[in-house]
Formats: sequence, structure tokens, C-alpha cells
Amino acid sequence: MHADDTLGRPSGPWTALRGPVARSGPARAGRPRPSAARGGGAGRGGPRRPGPPRGTLLGGLRQLHRRAKRAWDRPLTAYYLVMGGSLLITVLGLVMVYSASQIKALQNGLPPTFFFRKQLLAAAIGTVMLLVAARMPVRLLRVFAYPALAGSLFLLCLVQVPGIGQTINGNTNWISLGGPFQLQPSEFAKLALVLWGADLLARKQSKKLLTQWKHLLVPLVPVTFVLLGLIMLGGDMGTTVVLTTVLLGLLWVAGAPTRLFAGVFGVTAVLAVLFIKTSANRMSRLACIGATDPGDHDQCWQAVHGIYALANGGWFGAGLGASVEKWGELPEPHTDFIFAITGEELGLAGTLSVLALFAALGYAGIRVAGRTEDPFVRYAAGGVTTWITAQAVVNIGAVLGLLPIAGVPLPLFSYGGSALLPTMFAIGLLIAFARDEPGARAALAMRQPGVRWKTMRRRVKKRPSGER
Repeated sequence: MHADDTLGRPSGPWTALRGPVARSGPARAGRPRPSAARGGGAGRGGPRRPGPPRGTLLGGLRQLHRRAKRAWDRPLTAYYLVMGGSLLITVLGLVMVYSASQIKALQNGLPPTFFFRKQLLAAAIGTVMLLVAARMPVRLLRVFAYPALAGSLFLLCLVQVPGIGQTINGNTNWISLGGPFQLQPSEFAKLALVLWGADLLARKQSKKLLTQWKHLLVPLVPVTFVLLGLIMLGGDMGTTVVLTTVLLGLLWVAGAPTRLFAGVFGVTAVLAVLFIKTSANRMSRLACIGATDPGDHDQCWQAVHGIYALANGGWFGAGLGASVEKWGELPEPHTDFIFAITGEELGLAGTLSVLALFAALGYAGIRVAGRTEDPFVRYAAGGVTTWITAQAVVNIGAVLGLLPIAGVPLPLFSYGGSALLPTMFAIGLLIAFARDEPGARAALAMRQPGVRWKTMRRRVKKRPSGER
């Protein structure tokens, strides 16, 4: 390290020595040593105080903080967080689906690996969709947005046709595909809304129309309300909450003014209260927030036994496969309440690991949306991040007893192919967007086999013979 690097910008007589002349000849010998400069050299901010010694705890923490900061600022940080975080969540989810679903399968007269095999097949198809999405150009994605929205609307209408739509647990939101396979169109509507909304807002921004409130709302809000209405006809309140959050996230990223944002939020809140008040089932779910007793007619049975499962896990869990609540006590152990089984078998350490992975995924999505210069990428990344994080919060909050049970799966983790496939496609979009961050593509090219070594070898040949 040169003395100028330590002292800051030179002043006084040192100013005349800046430039190529100051780096050679006798003038170089007149410089103070770096060690002396660290002790009390005069810099831009006056005398510099000596930092903590490297051997102390405080010095080690500061050095660790600097290294972590440099790592977060690297161009490939978001890329690796999305890739690694989504992969770990999916693999851990497969393990927990296998563990949590065995007893349920045996109770239904099915092989113990029935649900795991279906989830593994969905994960394989989802991986192909992820790779396709990661390689799709942005222009093709924008063209794909409108057929995806039209297809989602058609399937949501098809669900309400008697004889086609299937009712499960009081909600009519499925279409039978034959045999054990079913399709839930509302899950694909989330992806369609993100792509269509991002393209709509990007086109309006290019025409400088987003400064007018009517262009912010129309047709984004009416089309979203049509999707919400079709989903609510089937009784799926949880998916409507997630879709509403996606709408609010798109408006937030688009820079909607606070009063407009608050107005949309107020209208959706009034509609939510109306839908809850008119349904005894939803009112009972709202009454189970924070419940510690199953109550009359065991209406809070699922919520209370989810808390029991988490309490049984302790710090490090009872062990993989050793859950007690999955033996018929906890309904839906492999879908909506798989987080509770994770807490019982892997303990607090396992649940905190899952939370950390979702937090890293959310941070990566926010970083991608904040660094891109493409409006479509910004809105799409913001919409996908809002979708995944909001759905994770709703699911985990219900398991912890902090939110009403909404019946939404934990993204990439719970059992359900209809939820896994569009989510993995959305993760592929985030991977593609993260790869196009400033400097990320060049950094990936440097990491190709043989490129880095050849580049370093060329640099070595250009160095002067006497330079260290």
C-alpha cells in the first residue's frame, strides 16, 4: 500500500509530486513509510486514529464486516443467492414432504412414497421450466404475458363449470386432469399477473404515462379484481390475499403516490372484511389466531396442533421422521402445515434455516429490481419477490398462530405440483434477471473453464521485469 493510499489526498508540498514524476527518482525516497502514516499522518480529515490491532476481537469483527460488505457488493451475489437459496429450499422441501406425507399416504391406502413421487415429478418438470425461463429473452417473455393472462382467465372460468371444477376442503379451485393429477389455475394466475402487469407498466412508463393516476390504475386494478372475483367464487381467500399483495407490490415499484396506494389498500381491506364477515368458516379461522386450546367443536384443532408440533421440536428437533403430530393429529402435515412438521423434526435450528433461505431469496429479488435499468425487469422482479415472500409470510404466520389459516402452501417447500411449477418458472426469471445485472455477465464469462487462467497469464507477461 502506498502512503497516498493511507493518507488520503496529498496537500501542500506533496501536491507538486503527483503524477508520473512523483513515482520515480529521489522524490519517492522522501515519502514517509506506510507504518508511520498509519500512526499519525495528516490526511484529508486530520490525524488518523490507529485502528484496533488485528489480533483483537474488535479488529477481527471489523475485518469480517469489510469482507462481507465486499461479498454483498459483488455483481454475482444476487445470482448465487437465487440459485443456491431456491435449490436448498426445494431439496429440503422434498425431504420434508417425504417425511411428513408417509402416514397420510398409508391412512389413504396408498404407498408411503405416493406424495413424494408426485412432488419429485413436479420438481423435475419445474426444473425444466426454470431452465427455460432462465434462457428466455425479455422480448419473448413480454409476448408470452398476454396469452398467459388469457389462459388463466379461461381456466378460472372453467373451474366454476359444474362437473369440471373439483371441491377440496370447501374450496372449488381445482380441475381434474385424470387419475391422481389435478390442476389449480389460481396458482398460475399469480405468474400471469406478474408478467402482464410488468409489461403493462413498462409500456406506460416508456410513454411517460405513469405520472397520471388513471394510467397507474387502469386496466391493472380492474383486471386484478376480475381475477380475485373468479378465485373468490371458489372460496380461496388465501390466494386472493397473495394476489392482492402482488398488485400492491407492482404499484409500489411503479412509484404510486401514497394516497393512491393507500386508497387501493383501503378498498381491498374493506372487501376482505366483507368476505370474512359473510363466511362462518373464515370467521372461525380468524378467531383461532393465537389460540392455545382447540375450543368448542375443535374448531382450532389445526392451529393448536401446529403450535404443539413446534413446541415438541425444541432447539434441534426430535429427528428426521420422528414427528408425532403427523400421525393423524395435525391435518395437512405435508401441505399447509409442513413448516410445523419441520419445526418438530428439525427444531428451531431447522425453521430458522428455512427463514434465512427465504430472507436471502427476498433480498436477492429486491437487489435485482433495484439495480436493473430495464423497466420490465424491475417490475417483474419486484412482482415475483413480492409474491414469494408474501406467500411465505402468510403460510408461516398461520403456522405460528400470528395470522389466520389461509390455506396457501409454502413456496418451493410444500407439497403441490400446481404451486411448485409456476413458482420455479418465476425463480428462473429471477435467475435470468440476476445474470443481466451490471457486471454479472462479464463475471460469469470470466468463470468459464480456462478463461480466468489464460487472462491471468496474459497479465503476468505484461508486467515489467522488476515489478513485484
